[in-house]
Parts: sequence; C-alpha cells; structure tokens
Amino acid sequence: MSASWRVTLPCTRAEAEAIDPGLDLGLDPPPVLMTTEDEADDAERWRLDAWFDAPPDARVIAAIAALAPSAAGTPPHVSEIADADWVTLSQAGLEPLHVGRFVVHTSAFPAAAPPGGRAFLIEAGRAFGTGHHETTSGCLAALDAMADRRFAAIVDLGTGSGLLAFAARTLWPDAVVVATDIDPVAIAVTAENAERNGVSGVDLIVADGARGADVTARAPFDLIIANILAGPLIAMAPEIAAIAAPHATLLLAGLLTAQADAVIAAYLACGCRLAAREARGDWTILTLTAAAETRPLTAPDDPRRSDWALDL
Repeated sequence: MSASWRVTLPCTRAEAEAIDPGLDLGLDPPPVLMTTEDEADDAERWRLDAWFDAPPDARVIAAIAALAPSAAGTPPHVSEIADADWVTLSQAGLEPLHVGRFVVHTSAFPAAAPPGGRAFLIEAGRAFGTGHHETTSGCLAALDAMADRRFAAIVDLGTGSGLLAFAARTLWPDAVVVATDIDPVAIAVTAENAERNGVSGVDLIVADGARGADVTARAPFDLIIANILAGPLIAMAPEIAAIAAPHATLLLAGLLTAQADAVIAAYLACGCRLAAREARGDWTILTLTAAAETRPLTAPDDPRRSDWALDL
C-alpha cells in the first residue's frame, strides 16, 4: 500500500456537523473527510481530518481549512502516513452501531447481526448515512419501534447512503419502497450499497424533493422518511403532505432541537399532528401523523428547498 497524507485541523462541533463527507471541493481526486470529537470532557471541541493519496498542495490545504473557520489562526497539520490503508484509517472510530434489530458497520469493523436482526455494511464515503449520526440512528430506532405496524408504500426522501430505505425494506418486505435523492451520486452510492448488502426491491429515483413525477406517480405513501435539514423540511411540508396517504406516518429528522418547534408548526399547518418527538444530543427526531385527507399541492416554491443536504 503506498503512502497517504492527512490534513488535520481543530473545529467546532457545529462546523463538524455541517461538513458533508461527499462535499465537492473541486479537488481531483476528492479527499475522504472525517470529523471526530476531540475531547471527551468538552463536547464542543472536534477535529477535522482529510485524507489524500497524494501530497496536498497549498490550494488543497486552503480548501480544507475553509471548512473550519474557527481554526483560522491554527496552521493545518499535514502528516504523511507511510504504507497506510487510508480508507481504514478514515473509518477509525466508526465501531459497529447497534440499534434494535439492526447493526451498521464498515468493512474496517465487521459485525454480525443479532438473532432475527439484520446487519448492513455501509462504508464512510461519498454519501451521508453510515448511521453513526444521531439523526440516522434515531430514525433507525424509530423504524425498529414501528416493526409491528403495516405499511404498503414507503418513501425515503434524501436517502443518502440508502440505509433507512434498506431498513424499511427489511421490516416491510411486501411494501413498495422508494428511495430518492437530489444528488445522483447519492443514488449511485445507494445502488452500490444495495448490491453489497443483498437488498433488492428498492426503487431508486433522482428527484428534487417530493415533486418529481416519478415520486408523485407512486404516491400516496403511508410512511414517509425525510432525514434532511430543518429549512428544507419546513419548505417541503406542503409537498410532503401532498404525497402522504390519509393518516400516513411521517418520520422527520436532520433538525436541531432548537429548530423542532418551527418544523412542527409547518406540518401542523398542513393538517398533520405530532405523534412523538425524541431528542438525541442536539438533534430531534419527529414522528407525525398526516391529515385524514390528502391535501393537493398549491404552495409556491420556497427557496429553502434548494438548501437540502444528503441523509446524515
């Protein structure tokens, strides 16, 4: 294995949570980005590592430094890792995640499923969704808790790595399961992950939110999963309500706890009601029930729709 290089910078927790591992920095080949909590006694101190298979020049280092403005006075630390498997190193700390009947792991840390459960191999890389973020693990836990319910049509909006769609497919094998993302790369990654994990029967669609013709043609859905960001969730409330079956379940995540009331208000305005909310760290997972009658989409485009991110 040839040498690799690592650029390391301190960052804040907020900066770490805002960094998309699949972010296009205009670098070829793109680095692998990883953020980790740096101090056990200080939840706000995090570290950003960027891994390269060639020595990073000043332009490359500047692009990484721009991701952590709080470290403007700290020179980036550049180190050569001789004969290192940088993919494995980039996944250090991503130990297997156990959530109910599900286990999520990387190839660096393999794990077996519990009896009657399901293990998913999801590598850290071009799309969010290894399951280790509170929003994704919270959604997994919520889906696991719904296992005794029956759903016929399910959509995962902003699927990222496809993990939540795969979990839904496992729990409800007879349901129609659709996974969408605005980013074609995420859909390509989801297809790769589906093949790697032996998951079949998930329809993959590149679509901007819930408005795409391929999405609306499969509506209504009685379970809608949207693990994106608060702004897009608010902006997309009317279109999500429009593809919901009467009394459908909406599982919403990707929002900070401080943003939860605003997201709830947007869906209450569309006739939904709050069924449950769970805080995980600074993040909140919401479960809502759609209105008794489907509401047609009449709201104009909201500019916040274009600001949605991949599954966390």
